[in-house]
Amino acid sequence: MTILQHPAAPNLPLAPGQYDSRYQEQFNNILRLYFNRLNNNLLSLFGSYGGQYIQLPVGSFYDTTDQSAASTTTAYPVILNSTAISNGVGVQNSSQIYVTYSGYYNIQFSIQLTNDTNAPQDIDIWFRKNGTDIANSNSRFGLAARKSPGDPYHIIASLNFIVSMTPNDYLQLYWCTTNTSARIEYYAAPSSPTRPAIPSVILTATFVSGVE
Repeated sequence: MTILQHPAAPNLPLAPGQYDSRYQEQFNNILRLYFNRLNNNLLSLFGSYGGQYIQLPVGSFYDTTDQSAASTTTAYPVILNSTAISNGVGVQNSSQIYVTYSGYYNIQFSIQLTNDTNAPQDIDIWFRKNGTDIANSNSRFGLAARKSPGDPYHIIASLNFIVSMTPNDYLQLYWCTTNTSARIEYYAAPSSPTRPAIPSVILTATFVSGVE
């Protein structure tokens, strides 16, 4: 594997008082070597495999539990109990997303919602930063009544949000429901045909750019 190396600035020799062909050749060789190293690094970054040596912060997390509300008047954090990818982004205290590097991050989630009642219900999902609600970050998802007893209505809540983060910050998803039987649901891997389990929550955090 090619490893990028930072080329040190060339140590150019002092120029003689008069023209010297040997000095000029030495000078040219030093600059030629330096620019060749720069060019090789640029080709590694922007060539046919462009970007393969750039490591940006990224995290991918999910949850494998059912998440229910005990009360319709209480807000609850969205839980994440599993990590798929973690490079400069992690989860602490089951729900708090933190970063190692300051920057703007794109937070994207998909949450499996179900309604097991005979009436339509609503679930709100929003963002909190450092324990405080982020203004205008809420979304309301409408769930139709269940199809039949034992066969609830299903819907995926999906959204992305860009937020600035520093290593001292943490971000959370919060939710509330109009009925305690409308909840966040996990489904084990089905069969006939065999297919993957359905996490109750999938969340990714990707670095977008640095902050000024």
